Amino acid sequence: MNQAVAILGMGSSFPRSVSQPRAAELAATLCAEDARQTQWLTHLFDRTGVEQRGSVLAGNGGDASEGLRDFYPPASTGGRGPTTAQRMQRYALKAPPLALEASRQALADAELGAPQITDLITVSCTGFFAPGLDATLIRGLGLRPAVRRLHIGFMGCHAAFNALAAASDLVTARPGAHVLVVCVELCTLHFSYGWQPQRLVANSLFADGAAAAVVGAGEPESRLSILSNGSLLLPESQEAMTWCIGDHGFEMTLSPEVPRLIREHTRPWLEGWLSQHGRLIDDIPLWAIHPGGPKVLWSVCQSLGVPAEAAAISRHVLAHHGNLSSATILVILEQMRRTSQSGACVALGFGPGLMAESLLLHFA
Repeated sequence: MNQAVAILGMGSSFPRSVSQPRAAELAATLCAEDARQTQWLTHLFDRTGVEQRGSVLAGNGGDASEGLRDFYPPASTGGRGPTTAQRMQRYALKAPPLALEASRQALADAELGAPQITDLITVSCTGFFAPGLDATLIRGLGLRPAVRRLHIGFMGCHAAFNALAAASDLVTARPGAHVLVVCVELCTLHFSYGWQPQRLVANSLFADGAAAAVVGAGEPESRLSILSNGSLLLPESQEAMTWCIGDHGFEMTLSPEVPRLIREHTRPWLEGWLSQHGRLIDDIPLWAIHPGGPKVLWSVCQSLGVPAEAAAISRHVLAHHGNLSSATILVILEQMRRTSQSGACVALGFGPGLMAESLLLHFA
């Protein structure tokens, strides 16, 4: 890179939370056919490491889960729940306020006014509408009408990595550029019905929220610098993680093979990638690992030979917010920055493909 690129400001926004036990009770009404399946579901939800997670469907009363129950009638009433059109209508209503709040926080943190933003990158894999989030953010934030726009859609949990890589390229290519990256995901609009264990894992993990970052030129001593990015399509993994549009929401499958694939392929790839930058895995004191689930975190740590404490902030985010898909890694980096971390950091995320994405960062 010809100049230092840095994350100048960050922000995040979350809807009201639903406790994991309440979410498990809801899942049983949608998916379980008997007491044995209900018991299996309860055990699955208990093992995720998730304690609570935000949902735009949460009600305003004493029991937040009532809002989800209103949107998702029990399977006993017939059908497979809301149509994709109904879910997208709710997305178009609920996604903009979260995106706007996270963006305002990021701009304030960066001490920049909205007119100073030259480029806007929006990220989401859980909904579509047009005019979309970009138009909403231009109007709601007061961005320049001529701001350059890019949307990264349907790339899943690692999409923020792709967005930050694109933002880095823009800043490097055009001195003076300031790029606003906004990730918003409403995963709880896609709860699936029926007894399909690979889809039930998604029901147990995913949540709603938004996160934003302002990327621009920085000095070498910038608080959080972006040094490089990497990418790997894991071999023989095409069916390990999928994300498809169905008639009743977007349908995710997670294969039990995902942890094994991560264990086998992550370390050799990272060793080669880091060597290009004159570094070893043992040289990296900080790890920002996307918590696809507790087994993913464990598999990454085992593959890299790093202590479980390396994923402490990732586990904290998973416990208190759930898996926010693309927004998650920005939330983790924001929390790492708040806790005054320092040194080289590798961020890792995994998504459909099975694809792995990485960032080499430095906390000053």
